Amino acid sequence: MWATALILAVLLAAAVVASLGIGARAIPPHEVWSAVLAQLSGRDPANDDAAVAAARIPRTVLAASVGAALALAGTGMQGLTRNPLADPGILGVNAGASLAVVVGMTFFGVAGLGGTTAAALLGAALASALVFLIAEFGPSHGSAVNLAIGGAAVTAGCVSVIGALLVSSQATLDTFRRWQVGSVAVNDFSFAPVLPLLLAGAVLVLANAGTLNALALGDDVARGLGVSISRARWVVGAGFVLLAAGATAVAGPIAFVGLAAPHILRLLSGGDHRSLMPLSLLGGAVLVLVADTLGRVIAPPAETAAGVLTAVIGAPVLMWLARSRRVMVS
Repeated sequence: MWATALILAVLLAAAVVASLGIGARAIPPHEVWSAVLAQLSGRDPANDDAAVAAARIPRTVLAASVGAALALAGTGMQGLTRNPLADPGILGVNAGASLAVVVGMTFFGVAGLGGTTAAALLGAALASALVFLIAEFGPSHGSAVNLAIGGAAVTAGCVSVIGALLVSSQATLDTFRRWQVGSVAVNDFSFAPVLPLLLAGAVLVLANAGTLNALALGDDVARGLGVSISRARWVVGAGFVLLAAGATAVAGPIAFVGLAAPHILRLLSGGDHRSLMPLSLLGGAVLVLVADTLGRVIAPPAETAAGVLTAVIGAPVLMWLARSRRVMVS
C-alpha cells in the first residue's frame, strides 16, 4: 500500500505542476512555483508567466477535488452495493442532479455556477434519498439488488423528464449541454462553498471503511460481526451522496472516474477498503487532472472538456479489466 501511495503522490504532484504550467501559454516549472508561493502569501505574481499560472490554480484545485470525490464515492458505492459497476450514475445521483438543473433553467431562470450548484445538490440528494427509500421498503429491506434496481428506475424516470423538457426549450438545451459534458474550466474559487460538503462526505465514507469490509462478506456475516446493515447503508450512502452530488454540481456529470479508478487501484492494493479508499482519493485526483490538462492541448485553440477525456481514458481501461476477468469487488 505504501509503495502505491508514494507513486500516486508523485504522480499527483506532477499532474498539479502540469495543470498549472500547460495550456494555451506554457509556463516553466519555476514560474509555477513562484505563482503558488505568491498565492499562498497573498502577494501579486512577479510577472506575466506567474500570473497565468496563478489564474490556473482554481481550476487545478477543482479538478483534483472533483476527481478525488468521484473516485471515493465510486469506491464507497461499489463496496456498499457489492456491485462492481456501481458509480455516481447507478444510484440516480447524476440523473437527479441533471434533472434539477434542467428544471431550474427552464422554470426558475437558474444560471451561473451558484444557481447550478444549488440545483444540482438538491436534485442529487432527493434522487438518492428516493432510491434508498425504495430499497429500504422493498421485500429485501435495503439489499444491494434493491439499491441497483431503485437507482435504475429513478435514473430512467429522470432521463425521460429531462428529454421532454429539453425538447421544449432550445435555450435550456444550449445551456444544459455545456454543463452536461463535465468541465472544471473555472478561473476563480466560486466553487469553494461546495468543498466543505466534499470534506464531510469524505469523512463519512472513510470512517466506515471497516464496515464496508464487513459488508463485503455478505449481510449475514456482517450482522454476525455486529454491523447494523440499515444504519451502514444510510451513513455511507449519505457520504457518497455528498461527494458525488457536490462534484457533479460544480463540474457536471464527469464519467468513468468513480467506476475506473477503484478497479485500477484494487488491482494494485487489494480489496481492503481501509487502504483502497485513501488511494482512491489520490488516483481520482490524478485522473481528472491529467484529463483536464490533455483537454487543453489535443485540439488547440479549443479545449476538450475533462468529462469527455475521462470517458476516452476510462472506457479502454474498463474493457481491458473486463477482458482480464479481474473486475471484482472484494
